[in-house]
Amino acid sequence: MEEQQTPQSTEGEARVITLCGSTKFEAEFAEVNQRLTMDGCIVIRLGMFSLPDLPGYDSTADRSDLKGRLGALHLQKIRMADEVYIVDPGGYVGESTRREIAYATSLGKPVRYLSRERVDRAGKTPRVSR
Repeated sequence: MEEQQTPQSTEGEARVITLCGSTKFEAEFAEVNQRLTMDGCIVIRLGMFSLPDLPGYDSTADRSDLKGRLGALHLQKIRMADEVYIVDPGGYVGESTRREIAYATSLGKPVRYLSRERVDRAGKTPRVSR
């Protein structure tokens, strides 16, 4: 039986991987989180998949820019990571995720894609992104 290598950072510790993608893929985030954790990685994921349903909270009247603050937190999660993993079933990448990919790339972070790994595991040639 082949032994699996635990992905490690350059310091010899477990790699830290931040997940990015659309909040509509909550089930896929859970699947990827579990797989990477079982592979020995530290996984940082979205804090929530929808704005909180708090008594008296109206997201349309929120002047504190909750969505912007959550986005800034996610950029910090990207900075903390050794690698960024894009949860993109079917290759779907929305505008926010595109910005996160550009940000991670600007920091020199490696970026992996769920859709490409699924294609590779199926024994097919991965499609080239543009």
